[in-house]
Amino acid sequence: MDFDFSDDQEQLRDAVRKWVDKGYDFDRRRATVAAGGFDRTAYTELAELGLTGLYVSEDNGGMGMGPTEAMVTMEELGRGIVLEPLTQTLICSATLQTHAPAALQAAWLPRMASGEAIVVLAQQERGARYQLNRCATQASESGGAWTVTGTKSLVAVGDQADAFVVPATVNGQIALFLVERSASGVSAQAYVTQDGSRAAEVVLSQAPAQLITLNGLAALEEAVDIGIACTCAEAVGVMDKTLAITVDYMNTRKQFGVVIASFQALRHRVSDMKMQLELARSMSYYATLKLHAPAEERRRAMARAKYQLGVSMRFIGQQAVQLHGGIAVTDEYIVSHYFKKLTQLDMTFGDTLHHLGQVSDRMQETAGVFA
Repeated sequence: MDFDFSDDQEQLRDAVRKWVDKGYDFDRRRATVAAGGFDRTAYTELAELGLTGLYVSEDNGGMGMGPTEAMVTMEELGRGIVLEPLTQTLICSATLQTHAPAALQAAWLPRMASGEAIVVLAQQERGARYQLNRCATQASESGGAWTVTGTKSLVAVGDQADAFVVPATVNGQIALFLVERSASGVSAQAYVTQDGSRAAEVVLSQAPAQLITLNGLAALEEAVDIGIACTCAEAVGVMDKTLAITVDYMNTRKQFGVVIASFQALRHRVSDMKMQLELARSMSYYATLKLHAPAEERRRAMARAKYQLGVSMRFIGQQAVQLHGGIAVTDEYIVSHYFKKLTQLDMTFGDTLHHLGQVSDRMQETAGVFA
């Protein structure tokens, strides 16, 4: 199988990397965290690069690209631990383009591609424990108009987004709706998360909604799988940069009159970090390549990839802290922020234990078929 990237994909990688290196340094990121974890100006800059329109068709003002381009982009944004929620934009633009009626697409996709509108997925509920088929939010229809009632947790930039893609139960089945943040009955309480990004608890009380699809569970699983693939790619970028910072530190930090990079035991630990990074990179590629596979095969691939990424993130993050020593857990030093980002990515769209259980369950189901 050919894993070489095309010239266009390499140019995209180069453009994003240059923006991260020159336009999103550590000082800017810390200022964004201090200001609440979201910078609309930075999001606009991502839009000017065309990144908010990666999954939007050219007819709707986007770039009409696919999962590989998204993977390349998210890797580079991960290197800069960028706070702005591009993963959410990719999820929601793909969901609307695949499942929404034409009128809804025309109303939102061009605005999303240009960066004018931010639409995020609001699926997580307290007590659901990553189970997508558990949804307490209810939707009802009256006179052809829909309303949605429920509470969603950890909604990315929930108080800043223009609209939400919301799963809600209709007659015992899950459907997907688009709810505008400015609609009546919508309230959001914002906070800063562990990695410095912004999220909110979103309460919907008979909020007016537009139906995306009644086949909501399948659409939601597809959306979350896109999110998992993007999260895996972002994590590879975070780990890659974490390793680079650690190696640079070891080549400058001296003990007993020599740099600690000369100590064989520490070099072995760095080699183990590199091995875990490459395992994670391979599984990130695997997840991206499986996004267009049949649903069951795709879901199994995402669980496998997210499990390996979780193992790698934990190992690389912990080793980086240990090899740095006490400085690695201070807010002033950059590695502490990479460590917190890795910790949060591990829990995004299902933690390691959740996906281990998913892999185990699917293996048992497969064994049952051939028993």
